[in-house]
Amino acid sequence: MKETVVLKAVRRSEAKVFPLPGRDQFFYIGPENSPARHLTVSVSVFPPGSKSDGHVHEHEEEIVYVISGRGRLVTPEASADLEPGVAVWIPIGTHHATESDGPEPLEVVCVYSPPIGPGGYERGQGEQGA
Repeated sequence: MKETVVLKAVRRSEAKVFPLPGRDQFFYIGPENSPARHLTVSVSVFPPGSKSDGHVHEHEEEIVYVISGRGRLVTPEASADLEPGVAVWIPIGTHHATESDGPEPLEVVCVYSPPIGPGGYERGQGEQGA
């Protein structure tokens, strides 16, 4: 029997918001609220002038896509300028930090695979940390 596929739509007002160091993260879709099993999609909003300390995803690769604002994604080896329309791939195990240049907030779509739980990597819980 063929499995029925159900679309999942989430508005910003419905996304769970997690205040994290240097930003707010809105979790839209992942295993905890949808049939998605292999990725998580969130949006991070960095206030103008904010700089996160950075973190590492020990088990997940990440892609960020810039919606608005300007800034930088910084690793020990390189940096990438962030502006609307730019996508950046972050390999598994790479320490990275985001800096927002302002004057408007830096807003990026984040896609993780395998999926993460909200803020799980920042609390040292790795994959699907809650």
